Amino acid sequence: MKVLGIGADGRGHAYARMLAQSPLVTQIIWTPGNAGIGSEVVQKSGLPVWCFNVGVEDIDGLLALAEYERPDVTVVSPENSIIAGIADRFEARGFRIWAPNQKAARLEGSKAFAQKFMERYGIACPKGNFFTNPFIAFGYADALNWNCAVKADGPCYGKGVTVCRDEIKARWAICEALIKRKFGKAGDTIVIQELLEGNELSLHFLCDGKTTLCLQSSVDYKKESDHKDARNTGSMGAYSPDPSLSDEELASIASGIINPWTKGCESEGINFKGILFPGVMRTAEGPKVLEFGVRGGSPEMETHLVRLETDLMEIILATLEQRLDRLSLVWKPVVSVCVVMASPGYPGAYEPGKLITGLSIVEKMPNVKVFHMGTKRGDDGRVYTDGGRVLGVTAWADTLQNARVRAYDAVREITFEGGQYFRKDIGGPPLWD
Repeated sequence: MKVLGIGADGRGHAYARMLAQSPLVTQIIWTPGNAGIGSEVVQKSGLPVWCFNVGVEDIDGLLALAEYERPDVTVVSPENSIIAGIADRFEARGFRIWAPNQKAARLEGSKAFAQKFMERYGIACPKGNFFTNPFIAFGYADALNWNCAVKADGPCYGKGVTVCRDEIKARWAICEALIKRKFGKAGDTIVIQELLEGNELSLHFLCDGKTTLCLQSSVDYKKESDHKDARNTGSMGAYSPDPSLSDEELASIASGIINPWTKGCESEGINFKGILFPGVMRTAEGPKVLEFGVRGGSPEMETHLVRLETDLMEIILATLEQRLDRLSLVWKPVVSVCVVMASPGYPGAYEPGKLITGLSIVEKMPNVKVFHMGTKRGDDGRVYTDGGRVLGVTAWADTLQNARVRAYDAVREITFEGGQYFRKDIGGPPLWD
């Protein structure tokens, strides 16, 4: 089978790596890709993954590439491609594509839609509402005693959420979005939710339009540091599974979300095929959904896919052919940890183009994989930074502690200017100062 992959992120690299290992796959082309994706080799044919330079939101360009290459399946990683309606456009041309359609993508593309969807169908979620007028928004935040999360309605790729614990911060966040237009069109509307306290949990469901299949649990670290007022990011690390969560607890939480979600989709005519990604807060009152993703989380998928033994292409085909009810997932009995190494300044402004060294050393380390999140290969053949989140250094072992030690040992070997910008507490207390 020939696969067309879309994306330049760590999740896309994780997909590309696993697809390259599939006995069903003979050729992979990817766009725009990154230095890591372009380094993968298809095991069945020995062919490298070929990368092309077409933007993930250039749907016309992506369609033209598909028309030329005629892939058997297209795999989409980034949410902006999905929200832009790539699935609808590809399916209209007769291409099989692993991604939810644009109607389904509203669950991530509009936080206001998702909030009202959860309320309509009884999915436990924070109290919240949406606003276009800053002065009305001030009043709602005041009613929440200014303890709230202020979110841009549209996609901001992990950077559109401000956690507020006082009046000054809340007013500032509302003004940044609605008056200063920090998020552009994505911030035309904002959602304000009550601030929940508890432990976050990432869930992922494979969905084929009639059957859902829950992956094992994962935990991610949204903030840039462990400081309570730290900025939100796209995530600075993750581990999987959550050892504090039993199989019974996971099943209970999952059914409490997916059962009303499924009824809601049926009621609203949403045919969801792909991955649903609810971010959950485990509160004293029970689990509540903060928001939805319509693709896998990153770096959660990086931690999942080094543990998953089931062929990813088999999963994709079962999803597209509506036979997930006949698929069983097999997991390695290990725990995985991913530590994100980021550019200085992220999640704000950063400077790309920094030389990365040490990757060849880490490649030889057992049970370690570096997923490229924001890299490019220079004309000199070397690897340079090309994004806010640069690398997802992922390791797996028999215990969480052993996995995190292995991951941080690998992090120590990698250097680039500012490369010490990473959280040191992924999966537990800091391993060093």
